[in-house]
Amino acid sequence: MDPVTHIAGRALPLARADVDTDQIIPASYLKRLGRTGYADGLFAAWRHDGAFVMNDPRYAGAAVLIAGANFGCGSSREHAAWALRDAGFRAVIAPSFADIFRSNALRSGVVPVRLAAAEVAGLLDAVRREPATEIEIDVEHGRVRVPAAGIDRALDLDPFTRWRLAEGLDDIALTLRNEADIAAYEARRDAWLPRVAGRA
Repeated sequence: MDPVTHIAGRALPLARADVDTDQIIPASYLKRLGRTGYADGLFAAWRHDGAFVMNDPRYAGAAVLIAGANFGCGSSREHAAWALRDAGFRAVIAPSFADIFRSNALRSGVVPVRLAAAEVAGLLDAVRREPATEIEIDVEHGRVRVPAAGIDRALDLDPFTRWRLAEGLDDIALTLRNEADIAAYEARRDAWLPRVAGRA
């Protein structure tokens, strides 16, 4: 994944709680083999409604999604995070996230930002009043800032997770940082032991 150190941009106010992964990306869009190409499926069922907030041109190009509590509940599909990323969202702000979605988002370079329910409500109001409201998520220094909503607080991510995001390390890339040690270990193993085929 690409390194994520700093996100600054406008937001899309999706004032819905319990948004599940099937609503984020319906199962009919899960036929691709790669991690890209899912933007068209993002909120596909809801986008047929002309009044759905994602169809409002004032929020076109938003980098941050603001949602209600328990965002990403339901099935564990990674495609939900991939669809958000493909559609240009770099962060989701909500009072709470489903654990598996939160984990998938972090591994995909989409930053889940937990704020208190009252702060999220104030942020939704601010963005509805002024769609150009800018949100800043400083991953490197661990801050969330939205002056228009009076928010300047610590980012709810531990230092190791922030480091992984800043370095652009998903689980595979993190493992491959030890590739030389893994190869040395494999070279010492008895030849009769089973092996996993590595890179040529």
